[in-house]
Amino acid sequence: MSTIQTGGFRRQRDHFEPQDADPQEQRRLRGLLEQIDYAAFVANREVIGQLLPKVDAAAFQRLAVLTATARGKWVAESLRQSESGAPSTVDQIARLTAARAAYEELAEAYEGLRRMVERGYLSLR
Repeated sequence: MSTIQTGGFRRQRDHFEPQDADPQEQRRLRGLLEQIDYAAFVANREVIGQLLPKVDAAAFQRLAVLTATARGKWVAESLRQSESGAPSTVDQIARLTAARAAYEELAEAYEGLRRMVERGYLSLR
């Protein structure tokens, strides 16, 4: 099974790809898979559209600012810890880990929202 690097995480690629089937069977299977993909597209568009009805460019900007702020706090914390020259304490590492986790979660949420628009699941107002 191959993996695909997307943003900050790896996604397993597990789609079945027949190798030895006859061409007619392959076409039939591709048709069925297209129907499945379309059903998933419609479900995503309907569900996400209901959950996120008021997304606009300003929402993207607010999320981008929040994400940039989290990134800055994470790096600022690491620089603060490096000033003493002493090894970081367990508490300092915990703060740094929390700051990084906050940044990474916000960055993934931003990318997820962008993908929703890109794939047509969500329309910007």
